[in-house]
Amino acid sequence: MMRKVSYVVLGALLGATAVGVMSSPALIERAFAASNSDTYRALSLFGDVFERIRSDYVEKPDEKKLVEAAIQGMLSSLDPHSTYMDAKRYRDRQVDIRGEFGGLGIEVSMENNQLKVVSPIDDTPAARAGILANDIITEIDGDEVDGLTLQQAVEKMRGPVNTPITLKISRKDTKPFDVKLVRDIIHVKVVRSRIERDNVGYIRIASFSEQTYEGLQKAIEDIEAKVPKDKLKGFVLDLRNNPGGLLDQSIQVVDAFLEHGEVVSTRGRQPEDIQRYTARAGDLTNGKPLIVLVNGGSASASEIVSGALQDHRRATILGTRSFGKGSVQTLITLGNNGALSLTTARYYTPCGRSIQAKGILPDIVKEPVIPDDLKGKDRTQGEIALRGHLLGSGEARPADPTSQEEIESQDKDKKDEKQEGGSSAYVPPDAKDDVQLQLALDLMEGTKTDAHFPPDHNQLSPDCSLSAKRAAQSNASKNVPN
Repeated sequence: MMRKVSYVVLGALLGATAVGVMSSPALIERAFAASNSDTYRALSLFGDVFERIRSDYVEKPDEKKLVEAAIQGMLSSLDPHSTYMDAKRYRDRQVDIRGEFGGLGIEVSMENNQLKVVSPIDDTPAARAGILANDIITEIDGDEVDGLTLQQAVEKMRGPVNTPITLKISRKDTKPFDVKLVRDIIHVKVVRSRIERDNVGYIRIASFSEQTYEGLQKAIEDIEAKVPKDKLKGFVLDLRNNPGGLLDQSIQVVDAFLEHGEVVSTRGRQPEDIQRYTARAGDLTNGKPLIVLVNGGSASASEIVSGALQDHRRATILGTRSFGKGSVQTLITLGNNGALSLTTARYYTPCGRSIQAKGILPDIVKEPVIPDDLKGKDRTQGEIALRGHLLGSGEARPADPTSQEEIESQDKDKKDEKQEGGSSAYVPPDAKDDVQLQLALDLMEGTKTDAHFPPDHNQLSPDCSLSAKRAAQSNASKNVPN
């Protein structure tokens, strides 16, 4: 079976991101203000090495690339999620954050070196121009697609709003023809919904962009408009393989299902660097039963949502252990030179749990059925397997080995950690083969039972705050019986 990769947006949101603005001069002033003589000597050493490379390397180096590589190396020594983005990568990241871009509205894949239309997005230039699924795009503005990567082809089709573009289309049983389009604002659909078994609302959140909460609201409204209140059993919120995104959007998603109580707290380097976020009154589903699906690809903002709803006993978490990324990155702009994505805080669930390098363990663990050709390839290793990851609660950085025996022992420990921290990230393309989803639907309908569904607010862990207990009890009292 051919495995295809499709693109609508470039890049991935791999964490809970807080957007901040700080200019590069401010960063430099802060750095030098805190510097001591050792730091100055180290910077002088960097200058000496840089100058020696410029003057003596066997070929003339690209000085800009040298500086960017040095910056990237400095950040990568901190943790896997702190990184430098040049101006282009930063623009791509902004597209991910906004959830919209100037383009045509086509989901495409590269299949046998052909750029194939997976589907046009409704009410976009591509859909209005009559482009169809399975069309082959052979030229973009007169340039052949053959030889381009998928990413290069997508970049050529994107551009400023209201600019023209011409695609040459090859369609079965039709001579190749040109289609002239004008780019428009394309909204990436990160929330999709449908009705399952005529009585359960299914909502899939693919990532947390600026469009997520609005999409969730609309999904709930659409489901409630189609299913009578007395017939609607509840909702399944699918966060599987959702890599994360904006912190504020994850907070709003949790808020959609809570009446009040803490959602998440973030804690920075200094003791006073603590921020707590709380829910506002109003459960958009009026307390309907809720099951959240997670797996090894559910990270960061997804874990904020699942962890908060689990702590408040508002939802039952079902699936496999999540990724375990419990840190927050702040975007710091550097003028025209791009931006830093810098880890500035850890986040904690309402009960004070850090899931860093641990992940969210579901209330109901259910492994997916893996196709034979994917067995052994479906498992993510999790945050704990990433080199240089931030230490989790109770985790210690191993000392440097002094013998071959210690090296072998540490290698074994790392393998064990990868096994403990990872889990399957496979989701079947057909819902009928999705044993995790089908179990959730069975629980909603009552054809199967489990002690964890519906959740019991009296089983909150002892370290939960009093406010979390009160909020969970309040939410439980508002549950609608079916």
